[in-house]
Amino acid sequence: SGQTENNEKKLDFYGDFRFRSELDWNNINQSGDLIDDRFRFRYRARAGFTYQLKDWVGFGAKIRTGEPDKQQDPNLTLGAVYKEFGGLPIGFATAYIEFKHKWLRAWLGKNNFPFLKQNELFWSDAVYPEGIAAIGTFNFENNIIEKLRLSAGHFIVESNGGSFKDDATLQGIQLASTHLSGKLIIIPSFFQFNELPEIPDQDGGFTFDYSIIQLGAKAKILSNPDLVFGMDFYENLQDYSDDDMISDKFKDQTTGLVSYLSLGDLKTKGHYIFSITFTYLERYSAVDYFAQNDWTRWSYSAQGSKDGRLTNYRGVQLGAGYALNENLNLQVKCYLVEQLIPLGESKESGNRIRFDLNISL
Repeated sequence: SGQTENNEKKLDFYGDFRFRSELDWNNINQSGDLIDDRFRFRYRARAGFTYQLKDWVGFGAKIRTGEPDKQQDPNLTLGAVYKEFGGLPIGFATAYIEFKHKWLRAWLGKNNFPFLKQNELFWSDAVYPEGIAAIGTFNFENNIIEKLRLSAGHFIVESNGGSFKDDATLQGIQLASTHLSGKLIIIPSFFQFNELPEIPDQDGGFTFDYSIIQLGAKAKILSNPDLVFGMDFYENLQDYSDDDMISDKFKDQTTGLVSYLSLGDLKTKGHYIFSITFTYLERYSAVDYFAQNDWTRWSYSAQGSKDGRLTNYRGVQLGAGYALNENLNLQVKCYLVEQLIPLGESKESGNRIRFDLNISL
């Protein structure tokens, strides 16, 4: 109301809503016992804005549903968080200032993960790092390398109230290159995690480091409909052999491999997508409480944290979706998961299926 056309371009609002029905069945716990099946209805709401103050500077913020101590999970279960129709837990997911100049973009604050990724198996879309990030994009007029995207960032995982060297931190760098008219993207990355707690949400517990190399690639094999193949290889270079706080059976568990094949997209009314994803993630190939918590119901609840522990497993995801229009789609995903090395007497396992209705603005 009363805004000029120029002001409307400066200010942009966005949001989305998802309603989900979810069934977990045939889950085996650490004792080898069959867990009761679980069916629940869940939902997620997000809304945000960006404002371009000048050509070179702007800021933005986003709010979302979700319990504040579950960074991986913005979903709420009907009747489970605040009973008797209480209010919803809503908090800020992002709050940042952003700078732009020609090929460079940088931000300070709390924002989206600045590195390209093909899925959430290493880093969940719901986890927003806090710190500083810079992204440089370079276009070339040749057939060998068409575009380079260089990303780097320094993020504070946990401040200990002293000098910066005592903080739990994440540093990352990535160089993504585009080839063959955009049909091939190669994504090498390196992530250094320092002084991370073994168990999240604990004070004074055991901490250690991760040094993870990621080698990723994505290839569009066919168009109309799109047939895409992608894979990611992870290797944690840290040597835990002399670390007495890590169990012997996990000291060499540092490798991960993810591959997927998808057909179609959900960009336009009437479009469909089918996908299959295979995952093999050893215990320390990723930080389990920063990765997705979609594939199964494992968590650190027995240790006093609500965060998920989604490494140390192999599994498959089958997915399908249909676009009712460009802003509304239906998706179904089925997950079959088995633990690699048991934490207790028996390997954990689980099956899960989800039906989602997604609406975006």
